Amino acid sequence: MSKAARERTARDRLAEERRRQAERQKRLRAIMITLGAIVVIAVVVVAFVAVQSNKDTPDGYRGALAPLSREADGSVVMAKAGVTGPVLEVFEDFQCPACKNFEETNGDTIKRLAAEGKAKVIFRPFRLFQQEPLKSNSQRAANAAECAPADKWVTFHDLVYKNQPAEGSQGFSNKDLIKWGKEAGINDPAFEKCVNGGEKNSVVDQATQYATRAGVQGTPTLNLNGTKLDEKATYNKADLEKAVLGAPASQAPAPSAAPSATPSKSK
Repeated sequence: MSKAARERTARDRLAEERRRQAERQKRLRAIMITLGAIVVIAVVVVAFVAVQSNKDTPDGYRGALAPLSREADGSVVMAKAGVTGPVLEVFEDFQCPACKNFEETNGDTIKRLAAEGKAKVIFRPFRLFQQEPLKSNSQRAANAAECAPADKWVTFHDLVYKNQPAEGSQGFSNKDLIKWGKEAGINDPAFEKCVNGGEKNSVVDQATQYATRAGVQGTPTLNLNGTKLDEKATYNKADLEKAVLGAPASQAPAPSAAPSATPSKSK
C-alpha cells in the first residue's frame, strides 16, 4: 500500500472514530434529557401528591345534629341545651361559590362542634349579590331557607348548596327549591306557598341589613364571639376547631343598628 493510501486509510479511520464518538455523545445527551424530564415529572408528581395529601377535606361527621331553632330575626341556631358559647356566626349567601366550598370543607366540622356542645352555631343566610341574575337567585334561595322549618333546615340548606347554579347563570327556581324541600322531608303545603309567594322576603332584607351592620362585605364570613375569623380558620378544619376551642364561652355585643351600605362583593 502506498504512503498516500495509508494516509487516506488513517484519515478514514479517524473520521469514523470521530463519527462514532459524536453518535455516542448524541445518545448520551438524549439519555440525559430523558432522565431530566423523568426527574421533573417525578418532582411534579411528588408535589401534587403532597398538595393533595395536605388539602383540607371534610371530617366526615355523620352523627346526630344539635337541636335547631329559629330566632325571631330569621337566623337558625344549632346548639345543645345549655350551650351559650362560644358563638360562631356563619354569614352566607346560597349563590356564593365560596360558601359552597366552605360547606364542603367545614360544614361537617361546625355540625360536629355544635353536636359535641363545643359551640353555639348561628346560621345567617342573606342576600349578598346586587347584580342579576345572582341577586334574584340569592333572594329566592334565602326566602326558601326562611320558609323551611328549623328541624329540616340543615338538610335543606345542604341540598341548596349541592344544587347551586353556576355563578352568572339563572337558577334556584321556586319549583326546584320546593322539590329540594320535599327531598329534605318538608311536606307541609305551607312551605310551597311560602316559597312561591316570597313570604319571607322581608326577613331576608332584614338579615341583609343585619349583615351590613355587622360589617360583612363578603361571604362566607365567620364571626367567633363577634370577631371575624381569618381565611385560614374559615377554610381549614383544624384551624377552625382550634379557634373555637380556644374561644371563651361568651359573645361580644351585637352590631349597632347604624345603617350602612349594602355589601356587593363575595369572596
